[in-house]
Amino acid sequence: MNELLKKIDQYAQVIREYHPLSADEVREMDNYFRIGNTYVSNALEGNSLTLSETEVLLEDGITVGGKPIRDCYEATGHAKAYDYMLALARGGELHFTEDAILRLHELFYGGVDFGHAGSYRMGQVFISGTEYVLPEAAEVPRQMAALIHELNEKRETLHPVELAAYAHRRLVDIHPFQDGNGRTARLLMNLVLVNKGYCVVSIPPVLRHEYITALQQAQRAQNPSDAAFVELICQCELEAQRDYCRMFHIKISG
Repeated sequence: MNELLKKIDQYAQVIREYHPLSADEVREMDNYFRIGNTYVSNALEGNSLTLSETEVLLEDGITVGGKPIRDCYEATGHAKAYDYMLALARGGELHFTEDAILRLHELFYGGVDFGHAGSYRMGQVFISGTEYVLPEAAEVPRQMAALIHELNEKRETLHPVELAAYAHRRLVDIHPFQDGNGRTARLLMNLVLVNKGYCVVSIPPVLRHEYITALQQAQRAQNPSDAAFVELICQCELEAQRDYCRMFHIKISG
């Protein structure tokens, strides 16, 4: 793990030395990752839109015939939440708040289910394929307040990639929303990464099994461990950094 984090920091330094980007380059980069992250994060949850269909929808506002309208709302909502995440990340020193997390969910989920968007769940929900039992709805506000306090305490002591992975994993543990928890957790994770000068992480659908398995290992009753999950996020961060360097013809070793 230490070697992975060391390599991530080496790549991050190379990328920072390449800056500043021009205004046009920033727009191109933001749009590239906005479309890619929206597609990937939704695809992990079963959204049927392809990458090219997501691009056409977000850039041209054209829906695809035969695709569920919910899938289109998930894409446009995620893009709005992604833009909000970027604005927060670039707004100065990071300070975790419940309002920011609620807003991320509201923007993403508003077109899908306005009644539940930006609000904590009122009933019990279940995750299929796991024995992990989610907190009761009445416990969610207390656990979310505790999580926010914990993240603000850890933000200067944990490595940023570890902090991002931890924020993601704990939000999924609490599962504060009726639906859309995974996508909100991944947006929260990227809020940390971008704010701290790292690349946006996308977890490709091909790694869905590894992703779910790693989360389940962290949630199991006997000998829980988030090592596999943190390692997965580190590997995805490295791949995002390599992708960034390919885009700007930055030479890196390894």
